[in-house]
Amino acid sequence: MTTCCLSPQEQRLQDEQVAKESFEGRERVFTILQSFQNLRPRIDVERARYFTESFKETEGQPLVLRWAKALKHTAENITVYIDDHQLLVGRAGAQGRYGIVFPELDGDFLGLAIEELPKRVESPFNIDPEDAKIIINDVAPYWKGKTFHEELAKALPEDTLKLTYDPKNLLSSRFIVNETASFRSSIQWVHDYEKILKRGFKGIKEEAQQKLAMLDPMSPVDNMEKKPFLEAIMITCDAIVLWAKRHAKLAAEMAKKENDPNRKKELQEIAARCEWVPENPARDFREAMQSQWFTQMFSRIEQKTGTIISNGRMDQYLYSYYKKDHDEGKITDKETIELLECMWVAMAQFIDLYLSPTGGAFNEGYAHWEAVTVGGQTPTGDDATNELTYLFLKSKQEFPLNYPDLAARIHARSPERYLYEVAETIKEGTGFPKLINDEEVVPLLLSKGAQFEEAYDYAVSGCAECRMPNRDTYTSGNPYINFAAAIEMTLYNGKMLKYGDEQLGLKTGDPMKFKTWEEFWQAYLAQQTNFLKHAFIQQQIIINLRPKHFATPLGSLMHDLCMATYKDLHTPVIEGGIDLGYFELIGYGTVVDSLAAIKKLVFEEQKLTMAEVIIAVKNNFEGYEAIREMVLNAPKYGNNDMYPDSIAKDIDREALEFTKKYSKELGVHLDLRLVPFTSHVPFGKVVSATPNGRKAWTPLADGSSASHGADVNGPTAVLLSNFNSKNYNYRERAARLLNLKLSPSCVAGEEGTEKLVSFIRTWCDLKLWHIQFNIINKETLIAAKKDPDKYRGLIVRVAGYSAYFVELSPDLQDDIIARTEHSTI
Repeated sequence: MTTCCLSPQEQRLQDEQVAKESFEGRERVFTILQSFQNLRPRIDVERARYFTESFKETEGQPLVLRWAKALKHTAENITVYIDDHQLLVGRAGAQGRYGIVFPELDGDFLGLAIEELPKRVESPFNIDPEDAKIIINDVAPYWKGKTFHEELAKALPEDTLKLTYDPKNLLSSRFIVNETASFRSSIQWVHDYEKILKRGFKGIKEEAQQKLAMLDPMSPVDNMEKKPFLEAIMITCDAIVLWAKRHAKLAAEMAKKENDPNRKKELQEIAARCEWVPENPARDFREAMQSQWFTQMFSRIEQKTGTIISNGRMDQYLYSYYKKDHDEGKITDKETIELLECMWVAMAQFIDLYLSPTGGAFNEGYAHWEAVTVGGQTPTGDDATNELTYLFLKSKQEFPLNYPDLAARIHARSPERYLYEVAETIKEGTGFPKLINDEEVVPLLLSKGAQFEEAYDYAVSGCAECRMPNRDTYTSGNPYINFAAAIEMTLYNGKMLKYGDEQLGLKTGDPMKFKTWEEFWQAYLAQQTNFLKHAFIQQQIIINLRPKHFATPLGSLMHDLCMATYKDLHTPVIEGGIDLGYFELIGYGTVVDSLAAIKKLVFEEQKLTMAEVIIAVKNNFEGYEAIREMVLNAPKYGNNDMYPDSIAKDIDREALEFTKKYSKELGVHLDLRLVPFTSHVPFGKVVSATPNGRKAWTPLADGSSASHGADVNGPTAVLLSNFNSKNYNYRERAARLLNLKLSPSCVAGEEGTEKLVSFIRTWCDLKLWHIQFNIINKETLIAAKKDPDKYRGLIVRVAGYSAYFVELSPDLQDDIIARTEHSTI
């Protein structure tokens, strides 16, 4: 492969000596990385086994108490490991690359899933035959008939059910109005880690004990609701402390047997740290890192959140520990980065396992979103960057790993040095960091009830989402809606080619009889609104059912409002909280471009009849190449063209109007979002050819990005189309994910960095929520797909996460290859 310019990542892959050079100064973390990198993950069944054992013994008790007891039983029995060379300890499963099982989610199809996982194209896993027997014989039978998915399927009305699942196979999603609550027990989340660092679990247990002592012994509410909650908090505190002390004991035992004096000393220090934290407040940077790591890992044992529990603003809550140690000469910047990277390689070994076929399709390439947030503003509104911020960026520039998912907050007064280092990190070509815009996020949070200090202190929590620790309280999974399916149903009077003669949508009439664009537009809106109607029905049921199935005592004890109200975080309404949910618009660019082509070519210029369009798409444009060429050349979203952009804004506004009217009934802010994960791929597999020239069953446009290859006027035009299509007078909006792919040549050198910084400032000024970049040559991607063994280390930005390109399905690889590569900026 020859190109005029390579990104640093591409250059490393081309350079045979790079591996040896990269080891210098990073021998520890590279040795750990090489021990598991590129291995297929395996399933560890211990969490599922011990969780199930405990639940069998606690039938009839309050759910939050059962959950805490299951955590304690797991902490007592799960195998503890200390990896060679590691400075941080604590893992949720076996050594190497692993995933764990959550039978409370997947119990109704657990046995079938375990058999199919090794053969799955999207993110396959291995499992030991003996472990498979434990799942099939001991775990799955208990949960069959008890899962949330089963109860949800029974509760959905017939018209909603057929848009959600195949009524003949409830494990099969229709990918039309898709629920996401059954393959995760919570949406993305961020804990208040600083609380643990400052108080330790001992301090929180003492608070619960004091509250317990103050309860009215005669009160039925205190006895039946508050008392079990507080007991669960205390048990959970004991559980994680016990788990940590088991690591302390193991480290001490290993130290006695260790012959290498340096490693012996490290193990002795690890033992001392684990004996102290997370039970007690952290006293230095190393203890703070270990305490935070224990907390996030035990959170993964507790429940399966969508996108994993994120890490919050690490450069803020760790800074005082770093600063004190650094000033006193107890830790160097090199040692700080080594400790951070020990966390990154530990993160990379935990793979978020989706047994659900739908969940697996949503999260290809072993998706992960354990976001680390840097930059932004302080609670008082000052710039928040500090020395630790730059060490996080330095680590991502120099250490080729797709963990953690680094997110950089940008605001109008972000320092030039910070923007420069952000741009330099982006230029590495691994997709880090993704950018989140304070100028959009903070005002929206304020409009929804947050205080200034809360809004300024938000942390990124998933693909493009954010959370305010101690104020956010909504955890229900939310609907993903295939707006492109609404286009198809408009063409075929409520039917889709994928599902034959079944009447799925509304009968909006024969479009060949429509005389005006307005008739077609109203027919489309009717289909879109019908989808929204069923999405909200679905969500109302989900909100009410979830508390019967899921509890999170660990998450609750770290939330001020939960402790104040004695309520588990999964309770539908927590006094004082802000409930920020969403619904997802999938296929935005596809829909806009399809409507623009019909409006322009059929109703205005009359170059095509509706009959010609329908016959062409029904035949996947085969034999109708001239018609495809015409629709491909129609106006396209992503080019700063108000013709399609005004349609995009109308679609956006209609969805906002719906949620403005009806989300109040649900008691939450169910905001419009355009963040697809990788769902635009499976959603595309149910949609036949569309009038924008897209072929049948291929991926839809992702997020708020343009359709593949449609954005021909450069990246600034993409930003302006995003700006043009937003309804800034509505508060019922949330994240818009925006992917951009740039050639390395257009950001090369100092001049390229300056251009990228200016581009980022423009994005910030336009108040767009999110942006992320792939800086890579198309030829590299094509070569990697053809010869994956030579490109095992190639990292690309997928959705709100980065992944190894060769671990993606062929469909998703093609999707990334097909994204427009801009050669100027």
